[in-house]
Amino acid sequence: MTFHIKEPELDLFPDEVIIEQNYSATFADNMSLPVHKWYRYTAGFSATWVNQLIKQEKENGRVRIIDPFAGSGTVLIESEFEGVESYGIEAHPYIYKIAKAKLNWNYPADKFKSEALALLKKATSIKITKTDFPKLILSCYPIEVIQKLEALKQSWLLSDQEDEIKNFNWFVITSILRITSPVGTAQWQYIQPNKTKSKVIDPFIAFEGKVHDMYSDMKRTQNRFKNVVDSIILNEDARNIKSIPNGWGDLVITSPPYANNYDYADATRLEMTFWGDINGWADLQDNIRINLVRACTQHVSKLGENIEQILSNPKLSAIQSELLEVYETLKLERLKHGGKKNYHFMIAAYFNDLADVFLSLRKVTSNNAKMCFVIGDSAPYGIYVPVDKWLGKLAVSAGFSDYSFEKLRDRNIKWKNRKHTVPLHEGRLWINS
Repeated sequence: MTFHIKEPELDLFPDEVIIEQNYSATFADNMSLPVHKWYRYTAGFSATWVNQLIKQEKENGRVRIIDPFAGSGTVLIESEFEGVESYGIEAHPYIYKIAKAKLNWNYPADKFKSEALALLKKATSIKITKTDFPKLILSCYPIEVIQKLEALKQSWLLSDQEDEIKNFNWFVITSILRITSPVGTAQWQYIQPNKTKSKVIDPFIAFEGKVHDMYSDMKRTQNRFKNVVDSIILNEDARNIKSIPNGWGDLVITSPPYANNYDYADATRLEMTFWGDINGWADLQDNIRINLVRACTQHVSKLGENIEQILSNPKLSAIQSELLEVYETLKLERLKHGGKKNYHFMIAAYFNDLADVFLSLRKVTSNNAKMCFVIGDSAPYGIYVPVDKWLGKLAVSAGFSDYSFEKLRDRNIKWKNRKHTVPLHEGRLWINS
């Protein structure tokens, strides 16, 4: 049995594929970097590139940074390393907690290690006999593995450690859930119980190894960076930023969700089920999706009664005619496909949400601000959506002065079973105040 396996967004490239491609918009190099590698959040971008941009803009006097889609904290961590102030907004409560733990890398390393290993020692002494667990958990682990993970969880629940340590231990347990499962649970993908993995780690060994890796990173990073300015991450909605002072930021570095039907809520269903925060897939709508930019069809299944209001929204006036044309084309095209996915709703809601993001950012950025959005275009059902152009127009409509797009690479050449022949790309949308 497979739980809600989503087909990947299948993109095609032009006949002349660019060989030298810029992958700074991807997270790949982060997996070898201290602190960044603690959690494999594939919806990120290159920490090395972020650091270079921060250094460059520091010379131009831009030292107050905002990331409205902070994810697991790449921009905020690099801001701390460079000694500049930063705010991050992350609406997904689980990813917010992950970023919060990573941003505590400057905590006393020896205390972290001793407290974490004390929790592990306690867990190894607990005998779990329970066999009644949620269906998803039972599909992902043998019962003896579940019982060890449950022992870690119960030790955490019963501990009276201070908040920082409690958050660290939550993070360690959460970060080992996928590497201790023998089925298809690669980090940040949908659960596939029918697939198997060749390399699986015992939960207690995985916990101890993670603690030692984090301890080593903390010691090394703390020795390297002395003039750290603590960043602030907020569990808020980027469409309505409330806690950043007006006019505060002069540099925005971010990557919003792509309009490619990836369900960020479902991506953490394993973790949320393990911790008892949800009982099933249906709980995601009220608990998680309501806070997120609407970039997947699961998020807009009940949008029908509000769609006319969105399409006529004055905030979309800069792209209204083009959006309506694509909307109507998708509305008809969906009828030709078995899934009949509501891509027309998704595209309308997505740009409506991003219009709100730009209006919100205009309030909290200065008159000398520069913004960089790492984005990719889209072609649901083979209908092209010029994301970079439409977002640029929405930014100008929100009060920013101009925009330009820097293409970095073509996308998804690895997919063999491509669904359409529309060339797609990824790049940086530069926006000036």
